[in-house]
Amino acid sequence: MLRIQVLLSMLCAVCAVAAALMKPVPARADGGGDNPFGTDTLTASTAPIPQPLPVVHVKPRAKRTTQLHLPFGNRVAGFARKFIGTRYVYGGSTPRSGFDCSGFVRFVYAHFGLSLPHSSYAQFNLGHRVTRRSLRPGDLVFFNGLGHVGMYVGNGRFIHAPHTGTRVRIERLGGWYSSRFVGARRMRSA
Repeated sequence: MLRIQVLLSMLCAVCAVAAALMKPVPARADGGGDNPFGTDTLTASTAPIPQPLPVVHVKPRAKRTTQLHLPFGNRVAGFARKFIGTRYVYGGSTPRSGFDCSGFVRFVYAHFGLSLPHSSYAQFNLGHRVTRRSLRPGDLVFFNGLGHVGMYVGNGRFIHAPHTGTRVRIERLGGWYSSRFVGARRMRSA
């Protein structure tokens, strides 16, 4: 009878081991779970396979500058302001060499695709006539019998390269400039 009891005990142990092998054992992150084989083979084979995420193609956004929504004249006047402090040089037409009045206006408008002559007299014959009350940023303002030109920037002020010994600056359309004002012209974008 003892033999039968030993055989039955062994049979129960074999069944318990077989049942344990059939049931997945939770694995630990460090790989040392209760699995007697020290591997995840049973768990990995019964775990659901994750579905791959869909690939989404996003078009890159076009770069926008903050000035694209501004009227043409405002963009021109804004660009002109970058040259405040550039020295006056007779006949000058670049920030490196310096500017005279018509060279300054010419350089600024060239940046926007408009080719102007390097002469305030010739520039006065371009664009559309504008009254002093209708001035808008970017309009060319002429003084002293057409011998001087600047660019209106708004609020009764204009930017220009005044004369030898000075630098590009913004001034009010008053005083000497008011008494010598000849007219104004508005250029259109290219």
